[in-house]
Amino acid sequence: MSDYNVLIVEDSPTMRQLIAFALKRIRGVRIVEANDGVDGLKKLSSERFDLILTDINMPIMDGLKLVSLVRNDANYKAIPIVVITTEGAQEDRERALALGANDYITKPIQPTKILDVAKSLLKIA
Repeated sequence: MSDYNVLIVEDSPTMRQLIAFALKRIRGVRIVEANDGVDGLKKLSSERFDLILTDINMPIMDGLKLVSLVRNDANYKAIPIVVITTEGAQEDRERALALGANDYITKPIQPTKILDVAKSLLKIA
């Protein structure tokens, strides 16, 4: 059994791979990938997650909508969420934090940044 279940919601397979690659440095992590917000919600409803990383710009349902739905659901509202946003999208970042995201990472993604943020939210020393 894994220690941490992490959900990555991102429409770009390349980005998902990059994020997953960074997170795999954490011992006992299990990664589940979703390619948009709707898919992410479906995966959330079927198992328990310790952390969600979501892109903002995605088709069907964007990351901000996902954050607000997760935060408004009693079952999920305690799960830490990291929003991934394109560099310089200040208002996206502010909206994400206002909606309840715990942290944000800007693209281009630095694997060490992902690792640091994930470890702090998963409370890994």
